[in-house]
Amino acid sequence: MRLVIGSDHAGYELKQELLGYLRGLGHEVLDVGTNSTAAVDYPDYAEALALAVRDGKAERGVLICGSGVGACVAANKIPGIRAAICHDSYSAHQGVEHDNMNVLVLGARIVGSELARELVRDYLRAQFSNEERHVRRLGKVKAIEAHYCPTSR
Repeated sequence: MRLVIGSDHAGYELKQELLGYLRGLGHEVLDVGTNSTAAVDYPDYAEALALAVRDGKAERGVLICGSGVGACVAANKIPGIRAAICHDSYSAHQGVEHDNMNVLVLGARIVGSELARELVRDYLRAQFSNEERHVRRLGKVKAIEAHYCPTSR
């Protein structure tokens, strides 16, 4: 799978671990930064990652900041992005199966390396169910987005 990964300074070390893990699993991974633990602003990396997903450079994304909250909020401002913070396995796969989540957001100060690998694995194994109720609900989410972002793609 073509993936994109990004983080702010607080997520840098976990990003580096996951980058190696994902490539080791055979995924093609685009790294949009940051490239050190020097302080940066999470919206810059959330936007870069979300645009890569929106524009088809990646099928899904993994985004990391300290808590996951700020990066998640920023990524969801991009039309077509369905980002969610997941700190448990159920949410990591259910978010894809029911909500067609395309960006997994992790809090590096919340989850450790082992749990992060488990969450990423479950997220990437999951597929959208295409069940009528989930398709209907996703259509309503897209309608809300179109209403408030009429010039979006």
